[in-house]
Amino acid sequence: MTDSEAKKPKVLSPAAERALAEADARRKAADEARLATPRPREINGPKGAGTGAEPTRYGDWEVKGIVSDF
Repeated sequence: MTDSEAKKPKVLSPAAERALAEADARRKAADEARLATPRPREINGPKGAGTGAEPTRYGDWEVKGIVSDF
């Protein structure tokens, strides 16, 4: 493939353009809904949340000092 072929914009069908526009509208509506509602507080979560790496981030879960993998 030459450089001029790589730079040509992809031609989309009208149906594809409609689908992309609808997906963009749904994405924007979901983002607005997510930002409009506050996140609930976590109850009984890991201690010191926000001060270090959360164990679940690495696929491990800690309960009373015992770590288990999923």
